[in-house]
Amino acid sequence: MNDVNTHVGSAINGLMNEYNIIANNLANVSTIGYKRRCNTFSKILNEHNAKTGVNADGEAKLHSVFDFSQGNIIETGRTFDLAICGKGFFVIETPQGPLYTRNGTFNVNANGQLVDSAGRAVAGVDGPITIPSEIAVSEIHISNDGSISARGTNIGKIRIVDFGENVNQLTPAGLNCFAAPKTVQPVNIDNPLIKQGYLEGSNVQMMEELVDMIMVSRLYEANMKFMTVGSDNTKSLMSVAMG
Repeated sequence: MNDVNTHVGSAINGLMNEYNIIANNLANVSTIGYKRRCNTFSKILNEHNAKTGVNADGEAKLHSVFDFSQGNIIETGRTFDLAICGKGFFVIETPQGPLYTRNGTFNVNANGQLVDSAGRAVAGVDGPITIPSEIAVSEIHISNDGSISARGTNIGKIRIVDFGENVNQLTPAGLNCFAAPKTVQPVNIDNPLIKQGYLEGSNVQMMEELVDMIMVSRLYEANMKFMTVGSDNTKSLMSVAMG
């Protein structure tokens, strides 16, 4: 009975973790560039039994990966709002190293540098991108390949990278950015497809997440009932043994 309780307890922990992931996805349904986290634990558990998805040590196997599929493209009309169509990431420079994001909400700081919402420099192909002070925002044109120009003069080109088959090795780094392990190096995309005046919305599908949440809740309740029944049976056996 103890082994069964261990497995069920592990299933309950796995379901709680999955519930939290789904709740976080739902909380970011309107977050620009957000990539949903998906997992398989409850689906495996639902298709088989309470022991499926639990290893010999009683630890729940919560398979969780990010879904990097394209979100909806939303028109904003802002000069420095940019959306990547297809694969790729913007590169954000930080003191701890480069980070990668699909959130193209950019601005120009007091020094004329193109920065993200946290004030960190957006990487260009040839280094940081600086907009000359005499250039008005309305004069800025960003072409589909990320080249920035004004008054017929090239200002710079936004760096877009991809990780190919290694994209699932990216880890969340806060503010809707991802970090790459040192063993994984990005590859520059020379001809990306960027849309100026647009942003990529979250790829969370609310109805899908709600259906998953209902499934997780039901499985959680079923496993809790099993634990309660097992505990009551144990108490009854103890009472009989004690006379």
